[in-house]
Amino acid sequence: NFTTRACTIFICLTVFILLSCKQKNSVNQPAIDEQIITQYIADNKLDAKATGTGLYYVITNAGNGSQPNINSNVTVKYKGYLTNGSVFDQSTNNGISFSLASVIKGWQQGIPLFKKGGKGILLIPSELGYGNVSQGAIPENSVLIFDIELIDVK
Repeated sequence: NFTTRACTIFICLTVFILLSCKQKNSVNQPAIDEQIITQYIADNKLDAKATGTGLYYVITNAGNGSQPNINSNVTVKYKGYLTNGSVFDQSTNNGISFSLASVIKGWQQGIPLFKKGGKGILLIPSELGYGNVSQGAIPENSVLIFDIELIDVK
């Protein structure tokens, strides 16, 4: 019957429209990360600078050697931890070597702030880390803190 079919089509279209208009969860993760990082900086009395991308950094020793760029291979000694202090990864005293282009954006942006021999801290928002994906001991949407020593640049 035409009326039954018209009603069925109308109901289906209405349901489709309502589901299409359903508002998505609008969490502003960059703003949340910014608040977490600035609170961490205040709590730990750090003299941190912002890059404008969400990344904050502290240089405790600028170093005096060459400065890397995205195309550099670097050797870095590091310790990575969450804002609650739990360590999720760290290198040996000899550090690890890698192409800067192959790591998270927070390292790509932060490590070039140091010269060879430089030391400091990178405070990385989740979007420059692993975003909304859990990675081993790192929960999704985590701010990452790294103590960094740039051992070598090639």
